[in-house]
Amino acid sequence: MAIQIRYFASLRDQLGRAGDELPFAKGWTVASIWETLHPETPPPSNLLAAVNLEYAEWTHPVCDGDEVAFFPPVTGG
Repeated sequence: MAIQIRYFASLRDQLGRAGDELPFAKGWTVASIWETLHPETPPPSNLLAAVNLEYAEWTHPVCDGDEVAFFPPVTGG
């Protein structure tokens, strides 16, 4: 299987795409996925991540078939 990556809001606009897909590799974390897909672009300091619709730390392990989402902080009013 593979890992699905989704980008939301202004991040999607900046990257010019809604997502990516990576083949699963043992040892993936949220951080290593970002570093693999964007080696020349460090993540914005306020960037949030989720794995399978639950907020996740950058050290969170990622498993085969997971969905990883990256998004800026959400505000409302």
